[in-house]
Amino acid sequence: MARTFRNRIGGREVPARSGRTFLNLDPANGETLGEFPASGPEDVNDAVAAASQAFRSWRLVPAPKRAEIVFRAGELIRARKEDLARAMTREMGKVLAETRGDVQEGIDMAYLAAGEGRRMYGVTTPSEMPDKWAMSMRAPIGVAGVITPWNFPFAIPSWKLMPALVAGNTAVFKPAGDTPEMAWHFGKLFEEAGLPAGVLNVVFGSGSQVGHPMVEHPGIHVISFTGSTEVGLGIAGKAGGIGKRVSLEMGGKNAIIVMDDADLGLATDAILWSAFGTTGQRCTACSRVIVHEKVHDELVRRVAERATTLKLGDGLDPATEVGPLINRGQVERVREYVEIGKREGARLVAGGEAASEGALARGHFFRPTVFAGVKPDARIAVEEIFGPVLAMIRTSSLEDAIRINNASSFGLSSSIFTADVNRAFTAMRDLDTGIVYVNHGTTGAETHLPFGGTRGTGNGHREAGHTMLDPFTEWKSIYVDFSGRLQRAQIDNR
Repeated sequence: MARTFRNRIGGREVPARSGRTFLNLDPANGETLGEFPASGPEDVNDAVAAASQAFRSWRLVPAPKRAEIVFRAGELIRARKEDLARAMTREMGKVLAETRGDVQEGIDMAYLAAGEGRRMYGVTTPSEMPDKWAMSMRAPIGVAGVITPWNFPFAIPSWKLMPALVAGNTAVFKPAGDTPEMAWHFGKLFEEAGLPAGVLNVVFGSGSQVGHPMVEHPGIHVISFTGSTEVGLGIAGKAGGIGKRVSLEMGGKNAIIVMDDADLGLATDAILWSAFGTTGQRCTACSRVIVHEKVHDELVRRVAERATTLKLGDGLDPATEVGPLINRGQVERVREYVEIGKREGARLVAGGEAASEGALARGHFFRPTVFAGVKPDARIAVEEIFGPVLAMIRTSSLEDAIRINNASSFGLSSSIFTADVNRAFTAMRDLDTGIVYVNHGTTGAETHLPFGGTRGTGNGHREAGHTMLDPFTEWKSIYVDFSGRLQRAQIDNR
């Protein structure tokens, strides 16, 4: 019998007020992993009330002490890394090596965010008036609403919630419906680490019934969202209309540029990993290869041959290289884009169909797919597919490759393979993306550097790194006048 999970509100585990539930399914075989509350606006109200009450005391806890709880949570995550990774593979599908990395990001982020408790720097500066002190400091915003996707169900909540809590905010957390169990573990671990009741509240349910009420709730002061550009822009419109701060991390259409002097063996390895790791379900996944015409045909051959040999299967099987897509709807989306690519005249050189033989028939599998001869403005070259589909585009020069890359409506990650240092530095300067790699694929990020993108990928905020506190803090300027007389700043500053 499937385990029953509940919301975590005000330090208690509670069902949805409506009594409704939904099932969490393993995308590799359709098995039921658990039953979760299908919450609604009334549950959001309860969570916001709990978070608002907790904020009164949590904001007054010294930041180093708040950070110690986050550090202890990191230690608990580290101790349970393997169990968490296996649970994630069962509910999300990606191979065990990747889920271990996902959990490791949570560990890394806990240690990094904990350091901010003693390094939440403000600024002191000389005053323009005598006998006057001037400084600035960070202050928490209040209740943070955090909405996360299913593809990195531990790492992405860590990027958002750990800095928010260290900064003194409380939170209402809505995870994706396809990966609720990892969010339940996340909340439970923080409870064990000593987080006071009501500081972190986890509410399960759909975007329409939980996400939208969170965005519109007057008791939530900042929304941090990762997901599709379409949904993110909708959130920006609604939240902006009521003056709410919003941090958005949205779509990507990332490209690897391969020049004629590149190490094609290394480039092939990186392309395969970037395009088909996580079954292409990463915002940083490589979905375009912009390759110099002198090496185009050879690189297409290498990539296509390797793509057809990748082993599909359950992510818990050590031999599996590509796991399932998250659900049946995503399989149909990928299938539709393959047909679009064919109609657009691209040449299908690998994959192109769902995999349904043997045990694969019980899951949501699609073969790694490679198109060659793709036009730069083709739909499969400009629209986010979020699946294992790669478009290879011919180019004649570095300048043309950069132009093609920057013409995208997204700007998260890009990469160039070249042995020429001048080309590398030109690309580093001119590629208009938040992340640029040289002689590496488009995926992978280290927690101590800012993560985020330009254009349709985000709204200017960055996660992790030295920018982690920015979405969750306000700047407060403080002046202390010890002159014993009224000093009117610019009026008396003659």
